[in-house]
Amino acid sequence: MPNLSWLGKDKVVTYHQKVAYHFLDKKFSIGDSDNAIIHGDNLIALKSLLPRYENKIKCIYIDPPYNTGNENWIYNDNVSDPRLQKWLGQVVGKEGEDLTRHDKWLCMMYPRLRLLQKLLADDGAIFISIDDNELYNLKSICDEIFGASNFVATFHWRRSESQNNTAKLISNVAEYVLCYLKNKTADSKFNKINLTDKAAKEYRYKDEKGFFRRGTISDNTRGKNIIEVTAPNGTKKIIKSIRTKEFILEQDKNGMIYWTSGGIPYLKIYLDNSGGQISNNWFDNVGVNEDAAETLANLKIPFEYSKPVTLIERILQLATDKDSIILDAFAGSGTTAHAVINLNKQDGGNRKFILIELNNYAENITAERVKRVGGSFDFYEIGESLFDDDDFINDAVPFEKICEYIYFAETRKEFVPTDEKNLLGVDDDTAYYYFGGENLSWTTLSKIKTRAKVYVIYADACNLSEVEMMKYSIHFRQIPFDVRKY
Repeated sequence: MPNLSWLGKDKVVTYHQKVAYHFLDKKFSIGDSDNAIIHGDNLIALKSLLPRYENKIKCIYIDPPYNTGNENWIYNDNVSDPRLQKWLGQVVGKEGEDLTRHDKWLCMMYPRLRLLQKLLADDGAIFISIDDNELYNLKSICDEIFGASNFVATFHWRRSESQNNTAKLISNVAEYVLCYLKNKTADSKFNKINLTDKAAKEYRYKDEKGFFRRGTISDNTRGKNIIEVTAPNGTKKIIKSIRTKEFILEQDKNGMIYWTSGGIPYLKIYLDNSGGQISNNWFDNVGVNEDAAETLANLKIPFEYSKPVTLIERILQLATDKDSIILDAFAGSGTTAHAVINLNKQDGGNRKFILIELNNYAENITAERVKRVGGSFDFYEIGESLFDDDDFINDAVPFEKICEYIYFAETRKEFVPTDEKNLLGVDDDTAYYYFGGENLSWTTLSKIKTRAKVYVIYADACNLSEVEMMKYSIHFRQIPFDVRKY
């Protein structure tokens, strides 16, 4: 498969591995839940989610900048935002000064998509909003990152009720949502949409078994079988069919053929029995941007360019169950959280959301909207990095935060402080200890109070012999080299 090349790509292909791990500092909570809104650079925030959420996110939706050339966004043509200038200078180097706006956009998106791929569950799906400016570049790098074989569809939807009558050539009212699965298999499928949803209008036929749509049997272009069929009303037709006559007779016997008045047979595909009834044509049934503007106006939230909440609801209906975790790394006004809340109300679900927003309106717009629609969440800022510039443990990080990180990395379980200072916890009869600033020695061992079959001990160095460690079932982890890096 050919891969897309651009200036600066060689600097960003593995950059996601170099992003420093930062802790998240909780600033306040609204209600009691596991939902999260994170204010900060999504590249850093996504890395901070890896220990807890790697391979755990069922559905990711992102609405990244479209790279339209508009100067009023961080990734604009002139890279006037100092945050991006600094990042490009650090990562891409001198050649970053020669990047086109498409190079810059690709440099920005690539490492973020890499981290999103790591967070996505094995049975998860990612949906990405985009328009024509970067559609084909995005498809190329997603094929590379998620795998071309995991591509599902490009959904297209109508973004506006009106059109630009002053457009020189074409008034473009279409936008797109690219969809990939983490691992597409023969058994992969999305949830069926309830018939009351406008998307199910194609299932407009009904019999005693339920609603169905028509599946093509007669096809003058692809049909290889020339057969005569007789409709129930006696009409006889010679058709070119993609099916055999035996198949049609068998299906008709079972009530699975729909006959037109002209005697043309179609296969009945029932809503409840179809594995793929949802089309990629969402052009008139998922809401438009005017709906999004009206929603925000009713909530008294000042924000432009939001997506309709019904669009995100459609995605969640397709790709989540009642206990899914949903991530939006370009949260904007918080539409994804709004959709999660709405869908939970509709079906009694317990879906959780994680939102990440770089801009300063994360609290007074993103979080405020979620609060106004009845959502509960914890609000976080990006905190200190675990490692300093020399790759040693950062002295500014509280001891308890280090313990929390290491214990979770070892066991995937929560760290609960105990009266024994250096004890991280006991799991499966293994006791975990952290002695930062100390060597593992007999003096260190004298501080251990907890009995276990095995001891995993983090320390700066080890003064014990291999024989001594084997005798007492001790596994030494050297700080900082053996502290896991995500």
